[in-house]
Amino acid sequence: MRTVRLGAEIPARWRAFVCGLVFLASCVLAASASAWMPHLPRLFSASLTPDPEAALPAPTRYSYREIDTTTMLDVDAPLRTKLIARIPADLSDVLAFYRAELGKRGWQEQHDGAVVTADRVHLVFVSPLGPAMLELDRADSGTSVHLVQRNRDAATKAHVMPEPGRAALMFTNLGSKDVVFILDNRTITLPARAGTERPKAPLFDLPPGKYPYALKIEGRPDRDTTIDLVAGDAWDVTVGPDGDLWSPLQLY
Repeated sequence: MRTVRLGAEIPARWRAFVCGLVFLASCVLAASASAWMPHLPRLFSASLTPDPEAALPAPTRYSYREIDTTTMLDVDAPLRTKLIARIPADLSDVLAFYRAELGKRGWQEQHDGAVVTADRVHLVFVSPLGPAMLELDRADSGTSVHLVQRNRDAATKAHVMPEPGRAALMFTNLGSKDVVFILDNRTITLPARAGTERPKAPLFDLPPGKYPYALKIEGRPDRDTTIDLVAGDAWDVTVGPDGDLWSPLQLY
């Protein structure tokens, strides 16, 4: 599996803007006019316009934006796509933008668990691909956005779809030595470079909850940590090529 970051984008208009209007000409010389000038309408526009090139709905006006996708071998579509952005606009305007744009894409807003306040929004959706979630938080200079869409078919093809009401946990060893995981009093032994793809990788369907686990590698100190599993999620715990225990990766 792998996570692909499509790029953290900071519009070139901000490089010019922070220099101040007095030094606008020199800033345009430093940042090419072709890169900066198209962003002028985005900076001063009163409305939020959808960006047709974004993998998930996002306005063209932003101060920061990145999109991450989680993929697995032999599965064409991403299992999970995540958008993180900062939008220089009021939270109410950003919420209105997302409700309109997500509705156009067939996302159905769910009322259970919804939180809508002046400073924070948490909404759950059912999208054509699978479960989705939108979080908005009021920031000093606008609104932060966290939008996630999961692909049910892709997770099924990758053999990581959890059973209903449970969470899936997968183990991978990319190192050159055998490793031993101890999860909730269970012992899982992974040979060197084992479990790099499903369905060969060991996968556990577990009830939701917080689970302690330990990693043991010959010649290295034991490492102990915990993972919090939520129903419907799928996670991977990986030992890297150098024997390092990587941070858990959410697959779905």
